[in-house]
Amino acid sequence: MNYRHAFHAGNFADVVKHAVLARIVAYLQQKDTPIRIIDTHAGGGLYDLQGAEAVRSGEWREGIARVLDTDFDAAARDLVAPYLDAVRSFNPGRLKTYPGSPALLRHWLRRNDRLIACELESSAFGALDRSLRGDHRCKAIEIDGWTALSAYIPPKERRGLVLIDPPFEQPDEYGRLAAALGDAWRKWPTGSYLAWYPIKEPSDITSFIKKLLQHGIRKMLRMELIVAAPTDTTRLRGSGLIAINPPWTLERESKILLPALARVFAPAGKGAVIVEPLASQSR
Repeated sequence: MNYRHAFHAGNFADVVKHAVLARIVAYLQQKDTPIRIIDTHAGGGLYDLQGAEAVRSGEWREGIARVLDTDFDAAARDLVAPYLDAVRSFNPGRLKTYPGSPALLRHWLRRNDRLIACELESSAFGALDRSLRGDHRCKAIEIDGWTALSAYIPPKERRGLVLIDPPFEQPDEYGRLAAALGDAWRKWPTGSYLAWYPIKEPSDITSFIKKLLQHGIRKMLRMELIVAAPTDTTRLRGSGLIAINPPWTLERESKILLPALARVFAPAGKGAVIVEPLASQSR
């Protein structure tokens, strides 16, 4: 799967990922103590929806544009509000810019919170560095995200979140993600983690979950929103997330939030949602 984020910025997968991300950050910030957030595959930070790549794909029109125009019920509206309010803050007029994860995380940081945003691709790193420059709470680092995952945990802060959003351009990246999550959890077992994965071939997901369960991680939550039938494996069928040490509120919130988003993104009756705790095998 070749993933150029400028083509896909603001699509349904971004919406799902960032709406859940907002819920985790909000929960962690209920306590006054500072948190550290590490974004291992940060990308460029901000994406021009009027740029050639975004116009060519048009995915944002079926993603963030549709969500901003949706009248959610009260329960879902409260849950999605921190995310949509952040997106609107980058777009005082009509929708022109989509904030990627580092831009959103920076928007949500409190005075004593800290963000490390990692990106290896040179042009994306340049954009990321410019977008975070001058903010003492944030640091952009030109480094491979998998290396960063090992190098920067555990942080000095006792509480925090690691966001892992790989491009899925290399063979067996599902297996690599499962192994990396297991290694990271062993180094920082009290940290929170949120990992994104694409849903195309059902067998890939089955294998990924099986490998993940072998690492002995005690608290995990699987969240998936599927917008296309299993027979359609030529495109992104769905968006998957694994949360390690999730907030105790996240399962309940996801069972409200993901079905509400499924009604926006999937044709009537065609969407599917999975929200389930994973019971890992003991080691």
